[in-house]
Amino acid sequence: MTLKKATTGITVIKIGGSTLGSEDTTIEDIVSLANDGHRPLVVHGGGAMISHWLNRMGIEATFVDGLRETRADALEIVIGVLRGVVNSQLVAQIVAHGGHAVGISGVDGNSIRAVRYNERLGFVGRISDVDVDFFSSLIQAGIIPIVAPIGIESPSQPLNINADTVAGELAHAMQAKRLLFMTDVDGLFDGDDKLVSSINAQGIATLKTKGILSGGMIPKVEACLRAAEAGTEAFIVNGTAPGTISQLLKNKTLGTRVSRN
Repeated sequence: MTLKKATTGITVIKIGGSTLGSEDTTIEDIVSLANDGHRPLVVHGGGAMISHWLNRMGIEATFVDGLRETRADALEIVIGVLRGVVNSQLVAQIVAHGGHAVGISGVDGNSIRAVRYNERLGFVGRISDVDVDFFSSLIQAGIIPIVAPIGIESPSQPLNINADTVAGELAHAMQAKRLLFMTDVDGLFDGDDKLVSSINAQGIATLKTKGILSGGMIPKVEACLRAAEAGTEAFIVNGTAPGTISQLLKNKTLGTRVSRN
């Protein structure tokens, strides 16, 4: 297969297991993006599978403000699921659809550096630096990076990082054109259960204050705001619907667009 020369900016796509159902076309759309000259970079989670295996091992899954607490006894399971299972499965699926993909984590190439920042969360990292050249070299070679959300704390400690946060930081560091959060809902909703088509930092703060915005949606909107600082267009959309990515690229209004102002 001959790839078209990259003609547009980077599109960071965050996908989770809940969006990879029987009818979505996320994998096919990602391959089509690359074939059409776009530059996709994929970040994935794996929360449901991690919780399943932690439960099987008798380790309680605890969350603090939407972030998973990761103690020493859970870290090996987190790494094994994210890097060993989910990452490999996604790479295989993209390859099966004709794409060129490489599975990595932030440990590879020392590409995502992080530090522990909250004792309550244990081995959970806050990103301190991203090796832009490392990711750029893969993208420029026509490869779709599939990134497991694991960083490295100097000199050699892997850390679990929220996948939403990784997507936002990569979009910011790479000055991506777009950041797409593929979720299993249509976007953000207000207190009357109406879809919010566009929202800024002030609107997000209001939803938080009212308790409307909580749990796992918090790191998503914070990641969108972080990416928006670099001029990235950030969206939270329903990834379970077929053709979501292609429709967004055709400027069809979908989901919730997040901006700073």
